[in-house]
Amino acid sequence: MPWDFEFSKEQEDLRLAVREFAEKYIAPRIVEFEENRRIPNEIIEGLAKLDVFGVVFPEKYGGLNLDPITAGVILEEIVRADMTFSLAVAYLVHTSWGYIASKYGSEKFGEEILTKAARGRLWIGIATTEPQAGSDVSGIRSEARREGNYYVLNGEKAYISGIREAIEQFPDGGGHLTLVYTNKALKHRGMTFFFVPMRSQGITYRLEKEFGRKGWSFGSFAMNDVKVPEHYRIGEEGRGFYIAMEGFDHARAYIALACAVGSKRALEIASEYIKQRTAFGQPIAKFQGVQFQLAEAWASAEAAYNMAYKALWMIKREIEGKADRFEVSKYAAAAKYFAVTTAKRVIDNAMRWMGAYAYTEENPLALALKAVKSYDWAEGALEIMQLIIAREVLGKEFIR
Repeated sequence: MPWDFEFSKEQEDLRLAVREFAEKYIAPRIVEFEENRRIPNEIIEGLAKLDVFGVVFPEKYGGLNLDPITAGVILEEIVRADMTFSLAVAYLVHTSWGYIASKYGSEKFGEEILTKAARGRLWIGIATTEPQAGSDVSGIRSEARREGNYYVLNGEKAYISGIREAIEQFPDGGGHLTLVYTNKALKHRGMTFFFVPMRSQGITYRLEKEFGRKGWSFGSFAMNDVKVPEHYRIGEEGRGFYIAMEGFDHARAYIALACAVGSKRALEIASEYIKQRTAFGQPIAKFQGVQFQLAEAWASAEAAYNMAYKALWMIKREIEGKADRFEVSKYAAAAKYFAVTTAKRVIDNAMRWMGAYAYTEENPLALALKAVKSYDWAEGALEIMQLIIAREVLGKEFIR
């Protein structure tokens, strides 16, 4: 199979536009993101003007209708500037699950919701996790019952990103693709997805004090007889589990790229630092022990970067009808597993080279290490990634 590692002129032009904005307006303020637990409105508005929130959305809803690789190019520049990963969460969740909403949502839903989401006026998130159900999606308890042209939802979702922003920060609010049972007797075949606006009557929420990624909110919400119109259903009744699995693949590929870019950026920052920092009369960059660690870290980060783009390329192939759904799952799981484990190791090593300075909250590597730890669980635990890989390599009959 021939490979081409070159980005197109359109992709590089878009990269440059996002990089110029990110370096000027995002990078100088990342410590502020953590301290204030908030991304300033003007940054969200600036990204919206660059059309980054609608990059994969269909043109008929005001999006750019570009492919996942191009979306990855934008994510690269966001992560390079914001090593807290707060904006990465905002972008990759909205991009991956917004695409799923555009693929399976109705025309009426698209005209009402996606036209706002593509312009960055409304944010789309994902809500599958519950207090007793994380990677075991079938363990959810939330339910919906139909009443005429509406569904009435009850239940609780936990550890969800973007709750506050979907309520108060985006001009037209936002909501989450929310997985519930519409027929619990059918088990996973009885799950259905709905878009649930966070400003709906019957929603109550609680914010958590997360360990990292503090600029983007994280918490729980309860649904008490929340009514959503029929056209807010995403896909057919009983197809929610399968749609969720597809969405997770998209999100995992973007997570992999974010972690790989975070690793690469950490090495760039640390490499410059160790050229200046001296010990025993010479820059510590001259010590072979550091050089050996650097070489291994660079190779691993580069491998993770290429695996992430391979996963995004596989998703692009699937969209074009050229790749199998389970092949995509394998590559997305492998990319996420390798990139997350690599990022934790690479960033930790780079911090050690930087000494005590690395253990301050002004150091972007310290902020990044706390952020990448979240991906041990987000969009599926690393152990689940291993099971997916093994299932596709060995065959389902060898997996319990």
